[in-house]
Amino acid sequence: MDSAKNKLVAFYRRQRRMPSYREMMTLFGYRSKNAVHKLVGRLIEDGFIKKDEQGKLLPRRFFGSVHLLGEVQAGFPSPAEEELADAITLDDYLIKNREATFMLKVSGDSMIDAGIQPGDMVLVERTNTVKPGDIVVAEVDNEWTLKFYRKQGNKVYLEAANKKYPPIYPHEALTIAAVVKAVIRKY
Repeated sequence: MDSAKNKLVAFYRRQRRMPSYREMMTLFGYRSKNAVHKLVGRLIEDGFIKKDEQGKLLPRRFFGSVHLLGEVQAGFPSPAEEELADAITLDDYLIKNREATFMLKVSGDSMIDAGIQPGDMVLVERTNTVKPGDIVVAEVDNEWTLKFYRKQGNKVYLEAANKKYPPIYPHEALTIAAVVKAVIRKY
């Protein structure tokens, strides 16, 4: 069973998707889909994989998890204690609605005071619910931008997080496409 799990993880890391039943026949050296079906059933029982509402196979947290060891003090130093608290995937931590979530690469410096730098990736979720103060991906007068959503009385506008940029009041239309859920930066 461990060999099958390792092969599935390796396939998933290479392809960024789960294999089809036919691909699993080749992957495991099986001659029938029935053998794959039985293996899939055992892997689901073990909690290693799961099926969505449409019956599509999905990886569980073991596929890309990293160890969560505890906390680190960002203020004054404190004694470090390494303690395995859990294993967590970034998907589990950051994504609530997988179907509505996507990433965009940031260009421009209008959000630097919000900690969003050019070259960062933003994880965004499509939504119909937005509140003042949210950082949004918006289409304003047929142009796309990333800004704070603001409301003043009955007027809505977009505000940069950089004093160089003035607020944007829509002349024609303002459509909010998504709300930023996380910023990802590689060092």
